[in-house]
Amino acid sequence: MQIKYSPDADALIIRLREGKPVDSVDFAEGIIAHYSDDRKILEIEILDASKVVQMNELNVSLKSAQAIVVA
Repeated sequence: MQIKYSPDADALIIRLREGKPVDSVDFAEGIIAHYSDDRKILEIEILDASKVVQMNELNVSLKSAQAIVVA
């Protein structure tokens, strides 16, 4: 799992697994799930993330987190 935040785009991307996205679905305004060809969710994208998530208080508690990148 990988979490990336781009302050320039104000987008938070949560990558759940590797793969090439071939489709996407808008769950709610500004929340998009990207799917692989076998319909597994690869990543979740949150647009206007600073309005949804308090980035200065972002805490991740995962046993096997690979990377948390704040650009």
